[in-house]
Amino acid sequence: MVEKKSFLKEKIDLNSPNKNIVPITTSIGNDGKLSIGGCSIEELVTKYDSPLYILDEITLRNSCRAYKKALEKYYPGKSLPIYASKANSSIFMSNLVASEGLGLDAVSEGELLTALKGGVPNEKIVFHGNNKSNKEIAFAVRNNIKVIVDNDYDLERLEDLSKSLNCDLEIMIRFTPGIECHTHEYIRTGSFDSKFGFGIENLNTLFEKISKTKHLKLQGLHAHIGSQIFELEPHMDLGKIMVNVVLEAKKFGHNIKKLNVGGGLGIKYTVHDDPPSIDEWIKTISNSIVKACKNHNLDLPTLMCEPGRSIVSTAGVTIYKIGALKKIPGIRTYLSVDGGMSDNPRPITYQSNYSACLVSNPLNINSKNKYTIAGKHCESGDVLLKEIELADCKTGDLLCVFGTGAYNISMSSNYNRIPRPAALLVCDGEAEIIQRRENPVDLLKYDVLPDRFIKQNSVHLN
Repeated sequence: MVEKKSFLKEKIDLNSPNKNIVPITTSIGNDGKLSIGGCSIEELVTKYDSPLYILDEITLRNSCRAYKKALEKYYPGKSLPIYASKANSSIFMSNLVASEGLGLDAVSEGELLTALKGGVPNEKIVFHGNNKSNKEIAFAVRNNIKVIVDNDYDLERLEDLSKSLNCDLEIMIRFTPGIECHTHEYIRTGSFDSKFGFGIENLNTLFEKISKTKHLKLQGLHAHIGSQIFELEPHMDLGKIMVNVVLEAKKFGHNIKKLNVGGGLGIKYTVHDDPPSIDEWIKTISNSIVKACKNHNLDLPTLMCEPGRSIVSTAGVTIYKIGALKKIPGIRTYLSVDGGMSDNPRPITYQSNYSACLVSNPLNINSKNKYTIAGKHCESGDVLLKEIELADCKTGDLLCVFGTGAYNISMSSNYNRIPRPAALLVCDGEAEIIQRRENPVDLLKYDVLPDRFIKQNSVHLN
């Protein structure tokens, strides 16, 4: 059944942007054309070219503030929302979340360096990863960044490092709570079968091992049950499980002061999605931990959570220019755009769905056609959207794909030697570059041709 009502006519939720398909500042001008952040999309493409990533500052800040407000409302103890920077890592994003009082989680030296350059305070950064290098661990410790211990290999190296430095190191441990959610199998991380974290059945052995170290001080627990989750009950269960683990840790002399429940709250990519609000998600987690601590006469720990997608995804759109059209009678009509899997690998990787509209006809007035939006890469599977309804399209028209703020820039590539798009921040009618567009010559920067090949073949690059 074709959805006739345009998603652009849906009421905007200012308090929980994850429940919107479009950025908060999305509007349609008197000319019937699309604007975001008070900026004309057509004018932005004229100036900055396409494909083009656009982030709406108002949506980003409202998302950050929704988490802080809900934690202050429902959790009587200390709390800290931590942005999962893997969703969209940049100096700009680090600076924005820091300005809103959030922390940040990173999984590599690159993400750590980006966070520090962006102004995130060291004490608000946590370092994840299932196979951290010695160099990365040393970088984190040298910069007073808390390390989340994922496995015995992490633990052994941190113990050795603490001995060599002759100083105490505060650590947190990640464990798998055994909760499975109805999400894509590739991003389900809280089950027993996961590459991340210690198995819950091995925690007592781990607690004993840590208690015998001289300098490692166990301060917190971390667990994460998946991504793009629409259910609340698993998070209620997670709170109970984590408090039970706190009780077990106490038997070995560990005083757990911080609980990090991870992230995973879903967003609305299409009209069929109905995620919980940020307020509902935080209320569920907070009530679960408060109740469990009260039942066991425990002081409330600092509550940490790690939203990523639900902070940045809805704030982002990607603009493409339509090129070739191919009609296969009785089957489908392909519209090819000037981007694809190199700037958004999620459809070909996860079969992810998005919503889109024409910039010149966002309400799909007189829409009667279905199109499949194909990328320009040399892969048959490079398809961004299948069978979406649009008004008549022609070469040169602009297409806006919504919900692309998360895992698009951060997972982008140079497949087929295609440069990455520019990224803009829009707010109050102003647009600023936050990521410069790559050029083909930039892609040669790290290529090296051995001297003997240059001499033998007289290669000249102009």
